[in-house]
Amino acid sequence: MSENVRTYTAEHADETESETESADEELRCPECGGQLATDTEHGETVCVDCGLVVEEDEIDRGPEWRAFDSKEKDEKSRVGAPTTNMMHDKGLSTNIGWQDKDAYGKSLSSRQREKMQRLRTWNERFRTRDSKERNLKQALGEIDRMASALGLPDNVRETASVIYRRALDEDLLPGRSIEGVSTASLYAAARQAGTPRSLDEISAVSRVEKDEIARTYRYVVRELKLEIQPADPESYVPRFASDLGLSDEAERRARSLLDTAKSQGIHSGKSPVGLAAAAVYAASLLVNEKVTQSEVSDVANISEVTIRNRYHELLEAEDGVALN
Repeated sequence: MSENVRTYTAEHADETESETESADEELRCPECGGQLATDTEHGETVCVDCGLVVEEDEIDRGPEWRAFDSKEKDEKSRVGAPTTNMMHDKGLSTNIGWQDKDAYGKSLSSRQREKMQRLRTWNERFRTRDSKERNLKQALGEIDRMASALGLPDNVRETASVIYRRALDEDLLPGRSIEGVSTASLYAAARQAGTPRSLDEISAVSRVEKDEIARTYRYVVRELKLEIQPADPESYVPRFASDLGLSDEAERRARSLLDTAKSQGIHSGKSPVGLAAAAVYAASLLVNEKVTQSEVSDVANISEVTIRNRYHELLEAEDGVALN
């Protein structure tokens, strides 16, 4: 039995060696063994040592046009957009434009417009073959709408679309609304990407209530085994500071206050949004860029009472470190 194994191994090694040798021969000049180079302008493969033309009349697989800048390249390119999870068919189907114009920019006749409208109708019907695709199309449209309202980047939308697709494939939707699961997917994706939004902000743009979003979010995270770290208060600081028009110095001071709070352990069990808002408010006062608690409350979408309570806790922690 062992002899058979050794024989097979030796034969396999011989085959591998012969394949490697043949590949090396193809990359070398058959006359002198020199290195080959491809001349794209003349469509030839030549030896750089002796000049032998090994292959001629090669096929040019590039475009037949030339472009001198990125704008011209985009205008001349005839390929479609890359595939994306943000569309139910991943962007592979054909879309018929809404403009009633031909390739030369001329308006279509009334008869042609009617024909194009019928084609659009049938195209939309063919793009969603079954109830699952219709469900996905509606959910991804909701995710895109909410992400636009919240100013979330494309990578968050892509991640939310993948999470929703997984929930749909694992049959997590029965008994839950499409809007609820899509909102929970977006909330989870934003936290995974390090650009979190609070539940209040999410519910403000969603079509479902805050309690349903929280309940569905916990269910989706548990069933899909998503790894989501607790929200870091510092991740909210840049957005709050930008909305309030504060300087980089104020933002750095707010981060410093939060770092001190973490080292003292006073952040445990408290809302990260409240801590971030209080840190921004305290930092604005420390660098003489005064903003009101009401303004911070509107930006962070939390109560002024929470800001006052956390504000005092942050300053006490800072004073305690300074005294030590």
